[in-house]
Amino acid sequence: MDNSEFLIPLLTKLREKGIELSIDDFGTGYSSLSYLHRLPVNHLKIDRSFISGLGQGEESLAIVKAILTLSHQLGLEAIAEGVETPEQLECLKSLGCDAAQGYLFAKALPQTLVERLLQLAFSENAPTPWVYL
Repeated sequence: MDNSEFLIPLLTKLREKGIELSIDDFGTGYSSLSYLHRLPVNHLKIDRSFISGLGQGEESLAIVKAILTLSHQLGLEAIAEGVETPEQLECLKSLGCDAAQGYLFAKALPQTLVERLLQLAFSENAPTPWVYL
């Protein structure tokens, strides 16, 4: 984001070509709210640190709800990262989360399988890397 004058037009061109863009690990690090209205993105990916805290206190639940509300108000899909338990998945469904990814669906894969999945990803019948809720 050090060169947003270059980045934003580039991302806009990618999106115009049908490439969907996500802000990863939203809620941590460099995911500044000031960029949300300027970046041509399709998805906000809720950082796993908030997902892992679901069911363990009100703080993570409040943050996840806020990110979901913000995403939907901006016309973006929300994707939960790091879903590991059926309880987390059910909570996300009840909150209206759009999609989820994590160990609940698949563990880390060997290199040969990743290479095959990448080949499939660029085929006409490409699977998505997350599960729609």
